[in-house]
Amino acid sequence: MRLVVAITGASGVELGEKFIEYLPKDIETHLIATKNAQIVKRFESNNISIYQNSNIASKIASGSFLVDATAIIPCSMNSLAKIANGIADNLVTRVASVAIKEQKRLLIAPREMPLSVIALENMLKLARLNVIISPPILGYYSDSNNLIDMEKFIIGKWYDSLGIRHNLYRRWGD
Repeated sequence: MRLVVAITGASGVELGEKFIEYLPKDIETHLIATKNAQIVKRFESNNISIYQNSNIASKIASGSFLVDATAIIPCSMNSLAKIANGIADNLVTRVASVAIKEQKRLLIAPREMPLSVIALENMLKLARLNVIISPPILGYYSDSNNLIDMEKFIIGKWYDSLGIRHNLYRRWGD
């Protein structure tokens, strides 16, 4: 599987980092670095290619690169609004635009709350285009006993949405 992961915003960056950390090693991962580029150092030795958000001409910006899925975790309201309105002025928004155009799986994890009417309208617009809108919401039925278990549940739900096999949480009935 070929996966693009973008980490935007400041709040929730840890979830994006852990999303990458828990990925199976056989997934070819392409990471877009925004202002939070300090996260990049942790992943330089893994099966990850790293891109600057300003490099809109990189290979992952093309539909011919054949990405299987894209995840934006967390997704700032600024990036979400740009994606919802077809503004592709950086690599994150361009990759999302290509995913929509090519009808590939695109998961967006909005990080802000409470949600404004504008944010909800932008999410609805994207959901109508089959974008997976998946904020990091806790599943209290998940038998999570600590923050790490809660994070694994959220990340596991994102993996489920993208078709990535995992064992990060106990499934209902297991």
